[in-house]
This record gives sequence, C-alpha cells and structure tokens, in this order.
Amino acid sequence: MSAGILLPSQAAAETLPRKRFTREEVDLLSETGFFEGRRYELIDGDLVDKMGQKPPHAFAIQLVLRWVVRIGFAECLRVQLPIEVAAADRERSLPEPDLAVVAENKSDFAKRHPRGDELLLAVEVADTSAGFDLSRKAVLYGAAGVPEYWVLDLSRRLLVVHRQPFASGYRLIRLFAETEMVSLENRGETVRVGDLLPTE
Repeated sequence: MSAGILLPSQAAAETLPRKRFTREEVDLLSETGFFEGRRYELIDGDLVDKMGQKPPHAFAIQLVLRWVVRIGFAECLRVQLPIEVAAADRERSLPEPDLAVVAENKSDFAKRHPRGDELLLAVEVADTSAGFDLSRKAVLYGAAGVPEYWVLDLSRRLLVVHRQPFASGYRLIRLFAETEMVSLENRGETVRVGDLLPTE
C-alpha cells in the first residue's frame, strides 16, 4: 500500500494567521528607513505594494490630472497622497487614491490628512486592481464619506462612478462607456471617458 502526499486545500491555507499591521507600526517601520525607495498603502492591516506602475496606468493618471486642472481644481488636487477613512477603519487603513480633490485646501492639512468627507472626488486608476478598487476600496471610501469615487478601469475601458456614500459603500453606482460623457456631480464641466483612457 503506497502513501500519497496530501496537500492542504486552498481554504485551509487562507485561514492561517497573518500579521496585520497598524498605522502606528507602519509609521515606526517608516522611521527606521525600512520602506526606503518603496511605496506601500495600508489597507485592512495589509501592506499593498504601490510600486511598478505600468505606462498605461501612469498615463491615465496624467490624463485625469489634466482634466481636473482644466476645470479649475489645481489648488485642491492631491496625487497619490493619504486620506483619512472612517474611525472604525482608521487604525488599520490609510489609503492613497491615485488622485483626490479636496473641497477646500485647509491649513491644518499640514498636521493631518484630509478626511474622506472633506473631498469632492477620489479616483483610482485600475489595470490589475479593478476587483479590489471596486470592492474593498469602495467600502472604505463610502464609509469615510467620500462623496464621489471614480474607478477608471483600463482593461474594460470604462469608468465606474460611485455616488451617495454610506457605511457599506455607495448607493448609486453607474458605468460609463468610453464614448459617454461624465462630470462631477452638480458640476457642469463634462469629459468624454475615452479622453481619460490611454489609446489602445
């Protein structure tokens, strides 16, 4: 009788304990230089690697940035900088949207990050991260009160607009194809979704 090797199931492997970081622990690691030359985003205690943007991702950020500047928000623009989430998520999450527009540039942002409810818009450009950006990040931003959250999905060539935030995400989610026009809620300046996407 031969004995076979039994491999653990994927489900069993996923239940193994893992180290979940707090913001305080990440700050301490940063102060030691542990992350020097690398960028991470803290989401639910996990460090998400922010390095290695492919050219289409970087170019799409630039296209969205140009539009936001053109419609008059240059002074309120934040690029890949942290925002505060809801109190329940704050200890283990410090997201860095690709772009964010604050409603007002406050002097106390020199001492703290803007809260979600102090933004007009948060934007994530997604190539390989669309599933994460449309699920967990949408819940984080909605619970934080970010009034409008856009996910520019490069692979499907569409824009997913989230509005009406609440504790579990957003009540209104709409997909815009690249031929459609979109604007910030209650603002007249529109843009064609295709103009925010890199050419194929």
